[in-house]
Amino acid sequence: SHSPPRRRLLGRPRRPREVKMSGGDAKFFTSHKRGEVAEWREEINSTDKDVQKNAIKRIIANMSIGKDVSMLFPDVVNRAQTNDVELKKLVYLYLLNYARSQPELTILAVNTFVKDSADPNPLIRALAVRTMGCIRVEKITEYLCDPLQRTLTDEDPYVRKTAAICVAKLHDINPELVEDRGFVDQLRELLADANPMVVANAVAALTEIRDASAGDPRRIFQLNANNVYKLLAALNECTEWGQVFILDSLASYVAQDEADAKSVVERVTPRLQHANCAVVLSAVKVIMSQMRSITSSPETTRALVRKLAPPLVTLLGAECEIQYVALRNINLIVQKYPEMLTGEIKVFFCKYNDPIYVKQEKLETMVKLASEANIDQVLLEFKEYATEVDVDFVRKAVRAIGRCAISIEAAAERCIGILLELIGTKVNYVVQEAIVVIKDIFRRYPNQYEGVIGVLCDSLDTLDEPEAKASMVWIIGEYAERIDNAEELLEAFLDTFLEEAPEVQLQLLTATVKLFLKKPSGGPQALIQTVLNQATSETDDPDLRDRAYIYWRLLSSDPEAAKDVVLATKPTIRDDRNALDPGLLDELLRQVSTLSSVYHKLPSTFVPDARARVAVAREDESPAAEQQSSAPLDVMNQQPSAPAPAPTGVDLLADLMGATAVAAPAPAASASVMDAFDLPAAASSTPPASVLLTAEKGQGLQISGVVVPGAHGAPAYELTFTNRTAAPLDGFQLQFNKNAFALAPASQPRVETVPPGESRRCSLPLALTGQSSGSAATGALQVAVKSPRQNGAVFYFSDQVPLEALLLPDAEQKASDAFAQQWQTSPEQARTVAAPAALGGVKQVVARLRALRWNLVTQQAMAGTPFTAAYFSGKTPGPEGEKTLLVQVVTAPGSPEAKVAVRSSVPGFAEMVFASMQRALA
Repeated sequence: SHSPPRRRLLGRPRRPREVKMSGGDAKFFTSHKRGEVAEWREEINSTDKDVQKNAIKRIIANMSIGKDVSMLFPDVVNRAQTNDVELKKLVYLYLLNYARSQPELTILAVNTFVKDSADPNPLIRALAVRTMGCIRVEKITEYLCDPLQRTLTDEDPYVRKTAAICVAKLHDINPELVEDRGFVDQLRELLADANPMVVANAVAALTEIRDASAGDPRRIFQLNANNVYKLLAALNECTEWGQVFILDSLASYVAQDEADAKSVVERVTPRLQHANCAVVLSAVKVIMSQMRSITSSPETTRALVRKLAPPLVTLLGAECEIQYVALRNINLIVQKYPEMLTGEIKVFFCKYNDPIYVKQEKLETMVKLASEANIDQVLLEFKEYATEVDVDFVRKAVRAIGRCAISIEAAAERCIGILLELIGTKVNYVVQEAIVVIKDIFRRYPNQYEGVIGVLCDSLDTLDEPEAKASMVWIIGEYAERIDNAEELLEAFLDTFLEEAPEVQLQLLTATVKLFLKKPSGGPQALIQTVLNQATSETDDPDLRDRAYIYWRLLSSDPEAAKDVVLATKPTIRDDRNALDPGLLDELLRQVSTLSSVYHKLPSTFVPDARARVAVAREDESPAAEQQSSAPLDVMNQQPSAPAPAPTGVDLLADLMGATAVAAPAPAASASVMDAFDLPAAASSTPPASVLLTAEKGQGLQISGVVVPGAHGAPAYELTFTNRTAAPLDGFQLQFNKNAFALAPASQPRVETVPPGESRRCSLPLALTGQSSGSAATGALQVAVKSPRQNGAVFYFSDQVPLEALLLPDAEQKASDAFAQQWQTSPEQARTVAAPAALGGVKQVVARLRALRWNLVTQQAMAGTPFTAAYFSGKTPGPEGEKTLLVQVVTAPGSPEAKVAVRSSVPGFAEMVFASMQRALA
């Protein structure tokens, strides 16, 4: 044998070699000469098969780099009439690309598809059916039905499995056609096919059709004792992706009894050792779903939990991306079964070369798995992580130490010691994060670790982040009686009070009040006077200003009541390691190995217009759980109407709700405010509630509502809060921008906690105590809303206040002469509005408008005509006093329209009246 020649390092360089592609096809991408289209056409029509193939390859190469070669469509289609499989594949590939842009010419190839579907070669039969299914042109779907029905019963399994997938593609184009032609029934028959790949594809097609179909999904595909064991039998012979399809479908199977569940688990358990990570996660999902049916034997359940641990740990040896997906799923599973991986804590220790996203997930998993038995190992790891160079990861490590202290009381003192050691490093961001964490520990264990306050106070000069400053101020105010120089420390912060962030200002205000109540001496008195003056007169933050006024009123009227409010016992912080709602957690565990388990969100929250998978009703589930699981579907099926656009000329809300504290309800419990909660039903002409804030814009919070007439002349806002996030929402706060009628919330919405996937309603009474936007009348209303559970994010939406919600109920009827005098002196605007023929005439008009608080002044028949004119007056509130509206409605029995005339001295009222009359008479 000869040794290979060495590459020359010196001398004349060799000519660079061309890049080789598979089959030497690189030459097809290098032709750019003129007249090549005519040359290609000539080669396509050549009698030499090799010349034809090369020509079509060159065409496809140019097509793949974006060049338009659709002018050769008829010539390429003609080449489909061939027995050469390679040439036919090239032609079909070209057809797939240009079918949508050339639908009329695509029909020319239908006869070829139909003929090829009956070809003796099974590869050509399958190729024809696959291509027809991929050509998403509705005009050729009717031609696809007969070949598809024939190939679903083909003798060759390769053709049958291809046809099964084609049914799902056809359903996506024309669902009615699939059901009418009985394709779904044929797919169900394929579940008993002898070939496992045919079974797997039939399961995949039925699942996709079920998820895309309206109505009860069980009519499309439901597993039972007859077909579930056929799927289990096919499981061992399938490809890895076929196994994933079957396992995902088995996860929805409800065992008939405990023995049935154990049998399914036994058949699925070998899949835990599969090399494909998707198969492993799907097998884990099936076993966890069947564990719900194994209730009489806790030992069996514990044994199954132990069996799930090794395959999950094995996933952490895969690529980084697979590690991340596995960790996200593990974080869900350990919330349900925390004992599963407690003994495997070391496999979650971070490696030096782990990507940051893997490190963060491992950190989260270690916090969830931490216990008294392994806390020493965990804290040593966290302490090591707190010295790394990645600032964000260091912050999370310090927070993790605090979470362990809050969760495990026996380890709290050790956690405090490690935090003090980290503070001693004098690293700025570590010190600030440690102070935030220690504040939470003080709230969890009050009056236990105050000895470290002196160390914290030594770091005051290094604080420059708002959260750290706010935490330190809270500590000073909470333990003011134990800190000798608390007044000096707060005074140092108050020097820059107006420049601080809103959260720091709020904490400074509260801490100063606490200091005054605990040490009512000369110094704190001066401090409290200074901070109250600045918070009420020199700031624009409504939260800060309102809190300062409340404190001022309390301190001046009843200091003892102020102590009861400000110095009240705080609720202790709860363990946040298992933050997910149990119902939401169960739903997410049914989505293991999908994107939903990676996002930790239900599919309906991040896939627009997607139908969440509806699990078959389980015998062991309560009706409440079934209602909760179906709630996201009801929300997604709503058809929101577009919110009214924001009017021009009105300033948008600026710097609203910048603080994190929840504004208190109105302190005055007056009869008018309290009675406003018992609102009468809205009139029939009130506009229906519309979606004001979509879940997309509200980061999962959706708000629907409408303004309706309320008691005592003040309107009310009927609001529905829908939660499409993964966590409960509460503490909603609303604020209105300047508006024409000076509307403002009489109190904050009193809504109970909204669990994920559910909705809550409330009636929010409105008061006429807001700021006016000007003299012109308009129903435009701009609203800002926030919930503390959404990190203080503020969302904005617009609405239109209907006039009928503003009319005063007790307006005195205007005398005819006074009405005539004002009618003559006010400008008039008239418009014709549509009215149903069944309206009946002026009597029904009067009845409808009286129900909407319009007062009838007089009515008069118009001589020589069937028309009658009715005159009404109404009053609306406003910042400058009540305004009177005069309206004339001319109608006749059976008339399809009514003429409405409006007279008012206030511009803008006419448009509101016309819209109101259209609703009332429709």
